Amino acid sequence: MIHQPNILTRKVLIIRFSSIGDIVLTTPVIRAVYEQTGAEIHFLTKKQFAPLVAHHPSVSKVITLSDNFNELVRELKSAKYDLILDLHHNLRTKRLKMALQRPSHAFHKLNLQKWLLVRFGINRLPDIHIVDRYMNTTHNLGLKNDGKGVDIFIPPDRHVEIESVFGVRPFQFIAVVVGAAHQTKCLTAEQITALCDILPHPIVLMGGPNEKEKALQIIRSSKNEQVKNACGGFDILQSASILQQSSVVLAHDTGLMHLAAALRKPQVVIWGNTVPEFGMYPYYGKDGGRWESVEQKELSCRPCSKIGFEACPKGHFKCIMQHDMQEVASKVVSLIGK
Repeated sequence: MIHQPNILTRKVLIIRFSSIGDIVLTTPVIRAVYEQTGAEIHFLTKKQFAPLVAHHPSVSKVITLSDNFNELVRELKSAKYDLILDLHHNLRTKRLKMALQRPSHAFHKLNLQKWLLVRFGINRLPDIHIVDRYMNTTHNLGLKNDGKGVDIFIPPDRHVEIESVFGVRPFQFIAVVVGAAHQTKCLTAEQITALCDILPHPIVLMGGPNEKEKALQIIRSSKNEQVKNACGGFDILQSASILQQSSVVLAHDTGLMHLAAALRKPQVVIWGNTVPEFGMYPYYGKDGGRWESVEQKELSCRPCSKIGFEACPKGHFKCIMQHDMQEVASKVVSLIGK
């Protein structure tokens, strides 16, 4: 049931510039503001991420970040927002809020607490998911997290006919995410090849253009003739459509992990240099979802960064190289059909 808009929140601007996972994780806030206040919602983000919220039924308008700051301010001022929810909270959003001079609430990034964990191994982070930290920006509105998890809406024209494209039947294949934004988050090509060889199932390799060559290397090396390459050939929503039709997902700490959670897919998540304690693990809401975590918890050098590196700072890369592919494969198989 949608409530009548509060006189102070008839029109709300939500800001999150990037990236895939972070934007997907804002959707409980979008839904709560719309369903619990009835406010008109505009969402400001980078152009390449606009499709993630463009089809959300609670979003009236998506505005893309412009290089022309003054032009962007003029556009935003003309909308006459009653409230700004800043879920990105950086220098650019601060500058925007100063220019707009509207009431606002900002997401607390907990940078000090993250630094303490990375630099000294001291964990002062709250034991709550980042979704609930985003929700804290709505505290003054009296909104509640509805517990329904995160959302992604795929329009019919972005649907991928998986059988005609890859020759595999819907819900009869494993989606394996090949990469991540940083190399220290993800399995090597050799490890994924070994995993494909262990799994006697059709596999679709997922990722962007940067992962295309890695995927081709895996296919050339694998003994599993049922491995297909979806890396670099599909946009965000088409990739979500492929994930939606999988039986189970193997992912790293990356955006496709959050898309899989939005689609309620069971998944195995591989952790490298980052840790779930940062609050960015799969979010399924009150139903919990079905997912397994694989991480090297005993390593004192984890986490070495809140995001990642191109190579292990210590040179050994144990956080990834110590993963047992037989164990990973067993976890994947245990989720098939569940």
